[in-house]
Amino acid sequence: MKYKRILLKLSGESLAGGGGHGFSEEVLSSYARQIKAVADRGVQVAIVIGGGNIFRGLSGVGRGYDRVRGDQMGMLATVINSLALQSAIESAGAKAVVLTSVRMEPIGEFYSKTKALDYLGNGYVVIIGGGTSNPYFTTDSASALRAVETEADILLKGTRVDGIYTADPEKDPSARKFDHITFGEVYSRGLKIMDLTAFTLCRENDMPVMVFDMDTEGNLEKAVAGEMIGTIVDNCG
Repeated sequence: MKYKRILLKLSGESLAGGGGHGFSEEVLSSYARQIKAVADRGVQVAIVIGGGNIFRGLSGVGRGYDRVRGDQMGMLATVINSLALQSAIESAGAKAVVLTSVRMEPIGEFYSKTKALDYLGNGYVVIIGGGTSNPYFTTDSASALRAVETEADILLKGTRVDGIYTADPEKDPSARKFDHITFGEVYSRGLKIMDLTAFTLCRENDMPVMVFDMDTEGNLEKAVAGEMIGTIVDNCG
């Protein structure tokens, strides 16, 4: 495998499948199988997952929620998703643990870099819930932060599309896919792949990002092996 330690970012919406909200057992099982497959090959896997299938803080603001309280509700949604994914991974036959950025034992252990690395070194898939624990930060930012903290080789952003395009390929049939793009070009083109806070953190800490289609089973293993199935974003020209 090309990458020995990865941070996998998953969206909460993806867990809902086509349902929009809640959980798709089919998606959870597929993700769990893919994660187990790379863990079985000795890859250390840390995961950050969003909460959009349950509650998204920004959407709550439009419905009258205070932004801070809405973001806190979103953090709790990520913990629920982390527990669901943990159960699916364990059912697939791998070891998994949930660490949370806000204390909530016994639901999950309180996150620290030392604890995460210890679990990774002992063959556990480490799922980090609760975002950064702070309002106004997305789970994209949380994934960038945890990737840097855990000294991952790469941040893998699993999505429903197979990479980064010059425009939305569903709306523009002439859109061109990038195999490789720099952080600077992402900024200059105004491509909205992750929020700017996350991108800046990755850029300043030389953390490469791969955007790939996680919903095609087997793609995670291909991505970890270094196959060009998505788009790589880094500082290299």
